[in-house]
Amino acid sequence: MVDRLANSEANTRRISIVENCFGAAGQPLTIPGRVLIGEGVLTKLCRKKPKARQFFLFNDILVYGNIVIQKKKYNKQHIIPLENVTIDSIQDEGDLRNGWLIKTPTKSFAVYAATATEKSEWMNHINKCVSDLLSKSGKTPSNEHAAVWVPDSEATVCMRCQKAKFTPVNRRHHCRKCGFVVCGPCSEKRFLLPSQSSKPVRICDFCYHLLSSGEMTACQSTRSDSYSQSPKSSLNDVSDDDDDEDSSD
Repeated sequence: MVDRLANSEANTRRISIVENCFGAAGQPLTIPGRVLIGEGVLTKLCRKKPKARQFFLFNDILVYGNIVIQKKKYNKQHIIPLENVTIDSIQDEGDLRNGWLIKTPTKSFAVYAATATEKSEWMNHINKCVSDLLSKSGKTPSNEHAAVWVPDSEATVCMRCQKAKFTPVNRRHHCRKCGFVVCGPCSEKRFLLPSQSSKPVRICDFCYHLLSSGEMTACQSTRSDSYSQSPKSSLNDVSDDDDDEDSSD
């Protein structure tokens, strides 16, 4: 079916509409062989709170952006090559239901669909696209992925020292290796993680020690990648926006 749609006028028109919705700030999406598989609104678990994002699934990439005007205008376009994607289901908990993790070497995050059926369809289509791409290229699935960041609201104290309380003065930071929410003194070190950045990035002291000693695999998060808690609102949540590549995300 994908091969049949690849060069069809209907597919070309659909992709052009998506391009126009992102405007001049978005990257061109029309290339030979690319097919728009589906689209929809998913709730993305961001560092501050869950937010609605528009997602577009193509046969080779996953694209998402902020909703400015539904079906008409989006901004802050993100493009994820599907060859590098692995997905894992998340158990339902509280108000956050029908979710799964999208994991890549550069960025990993959780998303939630409106219904269980919608979740199943998204996961099946993503897995099929990834499988087809790997089959054609002869590559193996990626076994490296960036840590899923713990939302700010899940940590009232530093997740490493377990002592420092977060306040408007004592701000939250995220370790780029394990995803934990940590205080400044526990995350003063920086380390080069080539899959995430060309420059050294902030990591916690625990991960720095393991990375420096060569124990790379031991520096994985000790918490589960599946979110078992729903974010709790807090009047004292203060994010370290300067420490986030996309402060709105």
